[in-house]
Amino acid sequence: MEELLVALARGLVEDKDSVKVSVDPPAEDGTIVYHLNVAPSDMGRVIGKQGRIAKAIRVVMRSAAQQNGSKIMVEID
Repeated sequence: MEELLVALARGLVEDKDSVKVSVDPPAEDGTIVYHLNVAPSDMGRVIGKQGRIAKAIRVVMRSAAQQNGSKIMVEID
């Protein structure tokens, strides 16, 4: 899952080396939180107009997680 998030983010940003993903341990309900960090200059590219790209990233990640039988949440820091 982490590799999928990194691949999605690197496809959007200019500074590909600054893409970092950290993972929190699972919460009580089994939800795993992924934190996506990018360069400040690329933040607009990842969020998109009115958050559309960020929402699309979250939908893709949730769909992939459901196929694995897990629950995830993506936060863009």
